[in-house]
Amino acid sequence: MTDKLLHTPLYDKHISLEAKMVPFAGYEMPVQYPAGITEEHMVVREAVGLFDVSHMGEIFIEGPAALAHLNRLCSNQFDSMADGRCRYTVIMNESGGILDDLLVYRLAEDRYLLVVNAANRAKIYDHLLPLMEEGATLTDASDEWGQVALQGPLAEKVLAKVADSLPEKYYTFVDGVQVAGVPCIVSRTGYTGEDGFEIYGPADQIATVWDALLEAGKEDGILPCGLGARDTLRLEAALPLYGNEMNENIDPLTAGLSFAVKLDKDDFVGKEALLAVPEDHPVRVGLKITGRGIAREGAAIAHDGEEVGQVTSGTRLPYLKAAYAMGYVPPALAKEGTQLDVILRDKPVAAEVVALPFYKRK
Repeated sequence: MTDKLLHTPLYDKHISLEAKMVPFAGYEMPVQYPAGITEEHMVVREAVGLFDVSHMGEIFIEGPAALAHLNRLCSNQFDSMADGRCRYTVIMNESGGILDDLLVYRLAEDRYLLVVNAANRAKIYDHLLPLMEEGATLTDASDEWGQVALQGPLAEKVLAKVADSLPEKYYTFVDGVQVAGVPCIVSRTGYTGEDGFEIYGPADQIATVWDALLEAGKEDGILPCGLGARDTLRLEAALPLYGNEMNENIDPLTAGLSFAVKLDKDDFVGKEALLAVPEDHPVRVGLKITGRGIAREGAAIAHDGEEVGQVTSGTRLPYLKAAYAMGYVPPALAKEGTQLDVILRDKPVAAEVVALPFYKRK
């Protein structure tokens, strides 16, 4: 017996738009629409695309001790964070392994929203709950919320048609925005390497927001976009994905996320383990595949015929029109220009270490 897949509040919209649906993180989600992954990818790079991300989890930490709890449970520091700001962080286990990477939204001094990956929602809630002490409460409100992501250089133009206010700076948000008459949290964030917005609204009204954005973006060629384009876009922008570049056996320093780790703050879960990470830990690198082939997750990376690492994500990237990958190698082989091989079907295919991100918006 397989567990029944969950549906987001926008499931019927995807079916009516003839999306190809696949299982993902316990949900039945659109992997692509009739236009196809390449078209969806390119529309986000050049115009605007709309994603259903209602499968993501929304967990609230509230109370007078909420800030102290965040600082103790997460890798980043939140003391300097003002209302209306978002901050990227990771939650670790005691051995420094990443349980999830997430965004923290400060709604008030005593109220924070944690946006966690869909596959990790229950795990994070179950991890945090026993760590709650007096003065803070934890609430998993994921089922009450829907979320859509409007991404691309024309995202602001489109959203301005149906929203009464917009966050101006990256990693800021506005609460209580009316989007097509629906009260929403709107943040200037995304997972595509483009400008854009993530819009949180009541689950039973998010379809109104979805329809309004598709209508508002019509003249700009907006397309609904699925998981396929979401993955190629984030890989082109070299954004790590939980389960690929990150897991419970990889620490945030190795994963290249030291910007989200504040080792100089008071004790936090995983700090001791991070202080013991050796300096010669593996390094996450970008690879351009210069031979013929596409490196996929799990492919071995070799140097002088010896296996030295593994590909964590790889595909042909539509905007860059070439095959790229990310993976982990020893620091001595992490320099730009280093010649390596990826092993595809038992044969070495040439690859070169290149700078991350592969793509950066102008």
